[in-house]
Amino acid sequence: QVQLVESGGGLVQAGGSLRLSCAASGLTFGNNNMGWFRQAPGKEREFVARISRYGTSTSYADSVKGRFTISRDNAKNMVYLQMNSLKPEDTAVYYCAATKYSTTDQFNYDYWGQGTQVTVSS
Repeated sequence: QVQLVESGGGLVQAGGSLRLSCAASGLTFGNNNMGWFRQAPGKEREFVARISRYGTSTSYADSVKGRFTISRDNAKNMVYLQMNSLKPEDTAVYYCAATKYSTTDQFNYDYWGQGTQVTVSS
């Protein structure tokens, strides 16, 4: 079955950096667009970033543009989220997801990981 496993979360001070990783298995990775989403306590899950099947196209939420970078390695079935200049408002559970579509709409993503916690202290 399809598995998406996130790692790399943790506690970091404001201004710091983290790199999230997502390992995919059970699907033809290169046929899927990949996305990162996040959910903060008491808030709805929101789009963070997405990357096309071959990594030629990316999109970002305005709140992370210029600070976060999404990338993928199709040879390793991995997708990454490099997060720099972190802010307390970036605190959330971060989820990796896969879709056949070029979309930022979470409801069009078919597969989801369990999430990894990112906490940014002020």
